[in-house]
Amino acid sequence: MKAIVQDVYGSADVLELREIDKPADPAIGGQDVLIRVRAAAVDAGVWHLMRGRPYLVRLMGYGLRAPKERVRGREVAGLVEAVGGGVTRFRPGDEVFGFCEGAFAEYVRAPEDRLLAKPTNLSLEESAAVPISGVTALQAVRDVGQVRPGQRVLVIGAAGGVGTYAVQLAKAYGALVTGVCSTAKTELVRSIGADEVIDYTREDFPSAGRYDVIVDTAGHRSLTRLRRALAPRGTLVIVGSEGGGRWLGGTDRVLRAVLLSPFTGQRLRGLVSVERSADLEVLRGLIEAGKVRPVIDRTHPLSEVPEVIRHLERGNARGKTVISV
Repeated sequence: MKAIVQDVYGSADVLELREIDKPADPAIGGQDVLIRVRAAAVDAGVWHLMRGRPYLVRLMGYGLRAPKERVRGREVAGLVEAVGGGVTRFRPGDEVFGFCEGAFAEYVRAPEDRLLAKPTNLSLEESAAVPISGVTALQAVRDVGQVRPGQRVLVIGAAGGVGTYAVQLAKAYGALVTGVCSTAKTELVRSIGADEVIDYTREDFPSAGRYDVIVDTAGHRSLTRLRRALAPRGTLVIVGSEGGGRWLGGTDRVLRAVLLSPFTGQRLRGLVSVERSADLEVLRGLIEAGKVRPVIDRTHPLSEVPEVIRHLERGNARGKTVISV
């Protein structure tokens, strides 16, 4: 089968389209599902795993000197090709989506409990854009931010993969939402339901303790700046961080927030998202109810994965980028 493979950590130049062995069929008594991949999506985690940065990523078990998983991609949608004897929810031909390792390939194996039937009102390409970014946004808005009806919510990076979901989810939970993005993306953020949009190239967001919840998906502003905009009893949710050095990669900002939080009335939190199928099922319900939809920037063939990741690194993406296989 064809797959995007990397043997060493580095820039997008280390990614190569190659012919490799197709995954073996699931074991007779196993609970794995073999998927014929139709679409995969790109998230920020793919970029970090490709580069092996921050080095903390390597210490978390992804490989110290070289990546353990040679095929990138963690969000998948496709057709069930074969199932293990212990699989009860799927059979060959079913359309599924969910989490995996190695989605940038023609075939991938994944445990049954990491997959769901795709939303009835989405294509497979649209479905692939949901799992990682959608679940991350759900956990930020619902679990950590604890957004409630009538609250004022600020989403920084509102046009990104996580940000577009965060805006829609905050609206679904009854909040008044302000999105922060660049000039070229303001209409997109309005179109997904933001009550107010701030173009950060022309103005900064207010700093008068206005927001009950701030979801920061962009990772550049200081804690001091964010806290000024946060209500005295408000909640800050830091979703990832793209700054910082080689070792911590900006996670030091999260650590500072957690250490400071007990000494202030504000709740300062960092999010480490967990890939839970139960949360993916909640998202599927919201999508089928018409309350949330994936925002797709563009679709590319498998051979263009390196360029897609360069596009993501430049910060040009609007929503999610999908790989059609």
